[in-house]
Amino acid sequence: MMNLKLSVAEVLLWLFVVNLGIAFGAGLYEHRIVLPRWLDTPGARWSSEAARADDVGRRFWGFVSTGPLTLLTLASLFFAAHATGPLRSWWLAAALVALVDRLLTFSYFIPTMVRLMQASDSASAVETAMRWARANHLRHALVAGAWFAALQALSWVRVPR
Repeated sequence: MMNLKLSVAEVLLWLFVVNLGIAFGAGLYEHRIVLPRWLDTPGARWSSEAARADDVGRRFWGFVSTGPLTLLTLASLFFAAHATGPLRSWWLAAALVALVDRLLTFSYFIPTMVRLMQASDSASAVETAMRWARANHLRHALVAGAWFAALQALSWVRVPR
């Protein structure tokens, strides 16, 4: 039987990797499957009713990234700063990229979506929603970059045997 003892930092890194993977996959799903219900680009129509009905911010994102990923990012910054070697470099890179994502999420993505959920179907709402959707590509790239860097950091963790 294998004796497996992981430190708090290693468990945190595992949770960070798993949470980033879920956030990345869910973000792509939302963009490709859910967003078209809210924003009909060929018809240039915004449906705040559909966005409110889905309410993914409170029904999903709050439990996946708004709270947990933010806390894991902040904890990762602390633990990565105290790590050494390549583990430190990769983990710190992952945490810093995730921090940029978190800052953009709280300063732009969440407030904009809250406003869009209250907006009527107008040309300005469609324009704002299209800008939000385009900017979301940057968020996907940031989360993917953080996830890949965190996976690389995880490859430097030595599991006792």
